[in-house]
Amino acid sequence: MLKPLAALVIFGLMVAPAKAVDPRLEASLMRLDPAERFAQLCDVEAINRIRHDANAFHPDRALADAISPAQRNGNRLVGKGAAFRSAGHWYRYSFSCEASPDRMKITAFDYRIGAMIPAAQWAKFGLWQ
Repeated sequence: MLKPLAALVIFGLMVAPAKAVDPRLEASLMRLDPAERFAQLCDVEAINRIRHDANAFHPDRALADAISPAQRNGNRLVGKGAAFRSAGHWYRYSFSCEASPDRMKITAFDYRIGAMIPAAQWAKFGLWQ
């Protein structure tokens, strides 16, 4: 489950203009552990990409490591067990996310949407309605 500051950071990223970073939001991000900041930035990027690409999904949550841990290698995060929530349902997705060295900006992102996760499995993965 997200820490209160982390949830605030994600919300701020979702409503902030893509090119401009509010100085307060940037300060909040800088207080996070770099690994946590990186994962959250990738989660937000997933939400934004999936929401704006040509598909039927409108995600409001994404978790890079919902089903299995994402693998970090320098400024690259790769996840094969990620999940996002859209219209009250959770779906699997895999992704590759690259960030700037300070992990304050996503420089590349690619994803593939998988199957819907049955509600009976949500508790197992820590997912919620």
